[in-house]
Amino acid sequence: MKNKLDKLEKLIGKILKKYNPSASETAAEQVMQFLKFGLVGVSNTLVSYVLNVAVLAILAPMRVSWDFVAGNVVAFVLSVLWSFYWNNRFVFVVGDGKKRSVLKTLLKTYVSYGFTGIFLNNMLSWLWIHMFGISKYLAPLPNLVISVPINFYINKLWAFQDEEQE
Repeated sequence: MKNKLDKLEKLIGKILKKYNPSASETAAEQVMQFLKFGLVGVSNTLVSYVLNVAVLAILAPMRVSWDFVAGNVVAFVLSVLWSFYWNNRFVFVVGDGKKRSVLKTLLKTYVSYGFTGIFLNNMLSWLWIHMFGISKYLAPLPNLVISVPINFYINKLWAFQDEEQE
């Protein structure tokens, strides 16, 4: 798998160089990192969506008006854990001579996803459901266009920042 990812990164580097001769190797690494984040994000989205729908199905007999909020919260708690694991191992790998506190990074990940995963997604879901009449089963999907890029930059620039090793 790593060999294929290395080849893909080299291909991206060649494409970047062709269209932008001043593009650095770092640019290809950054594009590759975003693609990896996207792969983790796709799996995270599937996990989150399945959890959200499961909560909606469980709460359906109760006919509560806040079922979509409960679905979002349960999906958030478990899918962020999923996302943290894979981002830590696959996307934001600890650099040479660097260290990272797993607990601190996990907490920062929950905070960063808390903004987009709970606050932003619930606000957007409310908007889609109550203002635009989108099904509560589909409402989480358009949220991705807004939340994915925000999540990438918060995680890259804050949550997964390495510290110098002493």
